[in-house]
Parts: sequence; structure tokens; C-alpha cells
Amino acid sequence: MATTLLGVLAGGAISILTKPSYTAETQLFVAIQSSGSVQELQQGNTFSQARVQSYVKTVDSPAVLQPVIDTLGLPITSEALATRIRASSDPNTVLINISATDESATQSAAIAQATADSLIRTVDSLEKPKTGGTSPVSLSIIKPAKAPSIPSAPNTKLNLLIGLLVGIALGLVAGIMRSTLDSRIRGEADLRTVTDSPLLGGISFDQDATRKPLLTQAPHQSPRAESFRQLRTNLQFANIAGRAKAVLVTSSLPGEGKSTTATNLAIALSQAGQTVCLVDADLRRPMINEYLGLDRNAGLTTALLGTTDLNDLLQPWGDDELFVLTSGQIPPNPSELLGSNEMRDVIARLEQSFDTVIIDAPPLLPVTDAAVLSQHVGGVVIVVGTQKIKQQDLQKSLSALKMVGSNVLGVVLNRLPVKGPDAYTYSYYSHDDSVSSNKRKPSNSTPSSREYASVGARSARSTTEIPERQPARVFPSRRINDV
Repeated sequence: MATTLLGVLAGGAISILTKPSYTAETQLFVAIQSSGSVQELQQGNTFSQARVQSYVKTVDSPAVLQPVIDTLGLPITSEALATRIRASSDPNTVLINISATDESATQSAAIAQATADSLIRTVDSLEKPKTGGTSPVSLSIIKPAKAPSIPSAPNTKLNLLIGLLVGIALGLVAGIMRSTLDSRIRGEADLRTVTDSPLLGGISFDQDATRKPLLTQAPHQSPRAESFRQLRTNLQFANIAGRAKAVLVTSSLPGEGKSTTATNLAIALSQAGQTVCLVDADLRRPMINEYLGLDRNAGLTTALLGTTDLNDLLQPWGDDELFVLTSGQIPPNPSELLGSNEMRDVIARLEQSFDTVIIDAPPLLPVTDAAVLSQHVGGVVIVVGTQKIKQQDLQKSLSALKMVGSNVLGVVLNRLPVKGPDAYTYSYYSHDDSVSSNKRKPSNSTPSSREYASVGARSARSTTEIPERQPARVFPSRRINDV
């Protein structure tokens, strides 16, 4: 659409900026001066037709045009004037058409008429016998040149039409080039060109997710909440053998939504009645403590150093059996810590005490942390941010996991469009349901305990999107045994 409009505008601009020019025309008749029988007249007509083409080619010669320049006093050469003169003849006729173009209508008519007169004199001179006498060929003007009333150029309608067609053609070419050269993953069709890994779920783009990233902050029957419940179900089918109790959630590049996906997946699993431990293993840019409002001063790095027992580092969150192990202090050597035997022991202890362990890891391409850590877990889930990551980047990530022998459970498409061919989710609730849900829970009411965890007794909270931080708390009923 944009290129079409630009093409039309360009055609209009050319018409406006082009200086008008006028074209005047005249026509000559070629005859043989003879009187005799019908046969002689037919021969003369055939002779005239044969000579006409030669006369047409003579029009732009200096012999014809120089007298025109001298007569009209034109300040140009015969070669320059030849570019303004056009001569043609109709097939099987003895008619010669001469047209002249100039910025002045009167001048164009004068040039056309002077050229016709000069051609008559030139042909008479060329065809006159050397022995004397008159020329057997006679040229007569049958259509005198007249000054045109309207310009012959620019042709505004033609320019607009050409601009329209060029714009449409450029738009089609640009669209083809874009779809060919743009290798970003936009939906499942693009994903399938890279990998055959199961598509565990698709999460539509939600503008409010930036301010309210948690599953508990979305209406219970909203498409976003349903997307994570579907992800939870599909993950259970992908892990039907039950060998992957610890699941690593990662992405190819930062900003694809891996941390929010890992957090909401853990919440969805705990809402289904499972005991879940969410581990923030992104020791470079930890975010889970920010989403859940927890303290990260002591966490995973503290457990890996062995300075504090793992039971004292788990922080409960929400009404369900969800416990969080935050990242702890950011270390100078994340890759070494995540690939250590201590990390393997921590995951093993968590697997014995929880139904599912969800681990948020750094992106695969910038650092090697996720590839190293994937060797300690039962399966890996890759979050793909549509319209952000390119196919070759996802291919590199999958190759990195394959190189270390990781078990890829599947892929989650994030930031999918709500509508269009790449949309993945479908809404199955009415507007009235949404309104009634909002009536049941006013916006200025205190958030439920399912939305935010509290320390000790539940207390009223403000309506801010990110809850206040909580200190770590030990739950004796969820103590982790040593392996």
C-alpha cells in the first residue's frame, strides 16, 4: 500500500515538475508527375511508395534541417533539432507525417511547417535529372501545421497510471524480498522450518503483561491464563515417562520471556496440586525475585557455596505448594558454579522432595550457562520470542543443546499475535464473564493470598504489580533430605 501511494505521488510530482511541451504535425503527399495509361499510373504509384521510405529518412538530415534553422533563426544545431523532429509514413501509402516538438506551441507549428517546405525543396533537388528538366516526383503539403492548443507532455494520466503500476510492482517485490530475506520466526510455520520439536504452547502478546507478568494477576479465564494451563498439560504429556522432574527453561537471546514463562509455569503446576520448586539459575540477570517480590540475598549461590543449608533458603510463595530458590548473590564465575558437582547435588535433592523442579537459566547464545546446566536436568524447554529471534539463532541454540546431549522436551512460542494466521490461542469466555469476574474482585480490593505470598499470617497488601520482598522462611513440612 505504501509503495503504491509513493508511486502515484511520484507520477504526480513528475507531471508537475515537467515543463509542458507542444507537438505540431503536418502531412505530405508524394506523387509521380506523369500522365499516361493506367499501367503507367500503377507503376508510378509503386515507384512513389518505394521512394517514400527514403524521403522519411531524409527528414532528419542536415540537408533538410539546416535551411529550417536558417529560416527561423533557431539557436541550435541540426543534430539538436533532429531530436525534436519525427517523420513516419503509413504502410502502403504515399503519405509522409512530420511532427515537431517545442516548448512553444507557435514555434512547434513553425518548425513542422518549415521542415515540410525544406523537404519538398530537398527532394526536388535530389530527384531532378542531371540532364535538366523537372523532377519526376512531386511532394505536396496536404495538412498544414497548426499551433496545438493543449500540451503533448507531460501526460498526467499516463504518469499516474505508470506510477501506480510501478508502485504495485515495487510493493510485490518488496513483500517477496521481505518474506524471503526476513528469517525471523513469526509463528509455528516458521518454527517448523528449523525444528520438529513439539510445540508445547503458544502465549499471545499481552500489553498488560509488562506491568502484571504473573499468572495470578490475570483473570482466571483469560487467554493468557489458559495458555499457561495448556502449557502445563502439554509439558506433562511431553514428559509422559516422568524422567524429567527437573525442567530447564531457557531461550536463545535475552528478552524472549523465559523468566516469566518459567515463573508462570511453576505457578500453574502448583495450582494443579503439585509440589513445585522454582529455581532462579540465571546468575547474571536474575529476575524471578523481582516478579515474586522475594529476597535474593541468600539463594542458589549460597547453597552452592555450602554456607547455608538448602532448607533455610527455600521461600514459600502463594497458597499452593510452590517454593522458590532465588539466585542469591551474583558470582564472578556463573558457568563454573552451574556446571559443578554441587549444582548436580542441589538438583538431585530438590527432585527427591518436589514433584517438579522448574529452573530458569540464562539464554543459550550469549553464554554457556544453560548448555552446561542442561546436563544436570531431565529436560529442556526453549522459549521462542516471535518477531524477535531469527531462524538461524534458534538453530544455533538447538545445536548447542544437541552437542551436550540435552533432552529437549519442546518449544514455547511467546509474544504471538492475538489475531492473524500466526495466532495460537482462542478465547472461550464471554465479555459478561470477564465483567462478572471483575465485579467479584474490585480493582481496589486487597489481592488474594493466591496472588502474593505473605510472611507468617496473611496481611492486606497494596495493589502494586510487584509485591514487596519477603525474607526466607523454613517450612518444616517441606524439609529437603540430603542425597
